Amino acid sequence: MYRIIGADGREYGPIAADQLRQWVKEGRINAYSKIRPEGAAEWKAASEFPEFAGSFVTPTAAPTPTPAAAPLLGATEAEAMAQEFIARDYQLSIGRCIGRGWDLVMANFGLTVGATLLMYLLGGVVNSTGVGGLLLNFVLSAGLDWMFLKLARGQKAELGDAFAGFSLAFVPLLLFSLVGQLLTGLGFVFCILPGIYLAVAWCMFTGLLIIDKRLDFWPAMELSRKVVTHHWWTLFGFAIVCVLVRMAGTMVFCLGFFIALPITVAATVYAYEEIFGVRPAPAAATPVPVQAPSPAPAPGPAPAPPSA
Repeated sequence: MYRIIGADGREYGPIAADQLRQWVKEGRINAYSKIRPEGAAEWKAASEFPEFAGSFVTPTAAPTPTPAAAPLLGATEAEAMAQEFIARDYQLSIGRCIGRGWDLVMANFGLTVGATLLMYLLGGVVNSTGVGGLLLNFVLSAGLDWMFLKLARGQKAELGDAFAGFSLAFVPLLLFSLVGQLLTGLGFVFCILPGIYLAVAWCMFTGLLIIDKRLDFWPAMELSRKVVTHHWWTLFGFAIVCVLVRMAGTMVFCLGFFIALPITVAATVYAYEEIFGVRPAPAAATPVPVQAPSPAPAPGPAPAPPSA
């Protein structure tokens, strides 16, 4: 039995292997669809499973086509996701996210600290150019978040994943970086409170939604805003705690900042999973055995007529 993540980001299953192959034939599953066997922790592309790989092999006589990028999801899909996430609700534990972030960084210390330091330095370079920071800040940060998200999901990650913003969703992330920072900046200029509201509602999760859910930049921004607004004060408190953690790290010979920073990145990724991640499917109820119908009684002798 297998579980599948559809193009809408939702989990389907469990389904049998034969049903999955039928969905491949119907075009409902492609080689890049995420699948995991029942009971396994790691999601993999469908083409990575030997039992299904043959379903995606093109005939040798024909040239192998270059796979086209999946189309970005728009406002309709984002609105459906927003309604689902708000309806199922979430209760974010700030301490639990920070604790899990600490555990993730300690378990992958070299990769997480090294990648965060590299992105921090690159961010300083692009910000020094002015317009470069306006265009690339969230391209860089979303790639780093993506690498941490893979680690949080138990998937294999490497330093190159931190640059995924340039390869997986460069244009929507660039547009989000430009539009998001300009509108948030205007909110701070005209009145500080709208700027704070938009910074929390947009900047925390939109980059991950663009990469992870394959959303276009504005639908992702609106999805983030609507769902975050549902518990805005909790997420505001989470943002304040992350700032305090980074400040505390800076006070430890300044070097602690480069440990505190990846911890807060990891904590944000776990917060994203709590709010927008795929929830485990509820355990199926024990099926009631179907009883075969009892055979009809054999006909007996006709009843005697009543006595006169």
